[in-house]
Amino acid sequence: MAKELTYRGKTPAELKELDVRSFAKLVPSRERRTLLRQFQEIEQFVARCNNKIAKKKPIRTHRRTVIIVPQMIDMTIQVHTGKEYTPVQVTTEMLGHRLGEFAPTRSKVKHGTAGIGATRGSASKSVK
Repeated sequence: MAKELTYRGKTPAELKELDVRSFAKLVPSRERRTLLRQFQEIEQFVARCNNKIAKKKPIRTHRRTVIIVPQMIDMTIQVHTGKEYTPVQVTTEMLGHRLGEFAPTRSKVKHGTAGIGATRGSASKSVK
C-alpha cells in the first residue's frame, strides 16, 4: 500500500483550502515570517498564475524568493536563472521552500582536454 503524502499532518486537499496566512502557521519560522509579511504579494502572484493557466500561457517569473504555497501544487512555473527560464513542476514535497531552490543558477562545469602548454609534458611540443 502506497503511503499518502501529507505536509505536517494535512493532506494536499486540506492544504488547498487554506489561505496563505493559515498555511504560514504550518511552515518553519523563517518562512512563516516571510509569508506573514508578504502574504498579499504571494496571493497576487498565485492569482496571476491562475489567470495565465486559464489563458493557456506559460507562467514566467523572475521572483525566485516566492515561497511555494498549496495553491501552486501541480503548476509548472518557469523560473529565471539569470540566463534562461527553467521549468519547475511544483509538487507537495516543495511546500514551504522557495522557487529559486529548484532552478539552479550555476551549471555544472564541463572541462575539455588540456591544450598545448597546459601541462608540463606538452609545454615542449610544437604548435603544429
